[in-house]
Amino acid sequence: MTNLKIIENELVPVYVTSTGEKVVYGSELHRCLGTKSNYREWIKRRLLDIDAEESIDFTSVEISTVSGGTPKKEHILKLDTAKEMAMLERNEKGKQVRRYFIEVEKRHHKSKIDRSQLSPQMQMFYAIADEQAKLELAQKKQAEQIRKVENRVESIREVVAINSDSWRTETSNLIKKIGIALGGGLAYSEVRNEIYGLLEKRMGVNLGMRLTNKRRRMAEEGVSKTARDKVTLVDVIAEDKKLIEGYIAIVKETAIKYGVGK
Repeated sequence: MTNLKIIENELVPVYVTSTGEKVVYGSELHRCLGTKSNYREWIKRRLLDIDAEESIDFTSVEISTVSGGTPKKEHILKLDTAKEMAMLERNEKGKQVRRYFIEVEKRHHKSKIDRSQLSPQMQMFYAIADEQAKLELAQKKQAEQIRKVENRVESIREVVAINSDSWRTETSNLIKKIGIALGGGLAYSEVRNEIYGLLEKRMGVNLGMRLTNKRRRMAEEGVSKTARDKVTLVDVIAEDKKLIEGYIAIVKETAIKYGVGK
């Protein structure tokens, strides 16, 4: 996707490549949508949400900065990919951007040949070619779907294999991988909080209250404040076999949800 030429510049600049593919820059789409999260976290999350494939749905590029510093990572998104990402915002701006992309496609749709004016032989030729093209595209799509399912199954197989004897280490590593897949930074703590919330709801417990009670008991036993402060919600979970089982199950489910294996 090189030699980009701008063809529309109303809401989000839309470009056409040397091969006629309509694309947009990820950062320009992000800016137009007005998303609160930073670009790096947003683009990773959205590409993961729609199962986007590099070199198929988007291309990653390095763009030099004006100051000559570290190049900025950018993403060139196909228009269909950008439409899906806009829809996921689930707000009026996302809908507006999606409608805009549809209008751009309509305005720049290549005119088709009126085949009714062709000879019967040429009409037959085009009909056969069209059917062959449809079959080939369907086969490619089916092969891609099978590949995604196989990757998903392999990921699930790896996640389900968490060893109950080393659950603390393995779940912690898995949560870190989920956080990285979602953009790192605050995503890690957000994933942990999501898992704790699901565990409380599913098991009918208040982990925060249990942690407070545990620290109070430790204080009564003369344990230092430094040691008490080091106690975490995972330590609370470790005291209850049912909570351990529930926690492991929820971590696995969360990993599968975000397509992350061990």
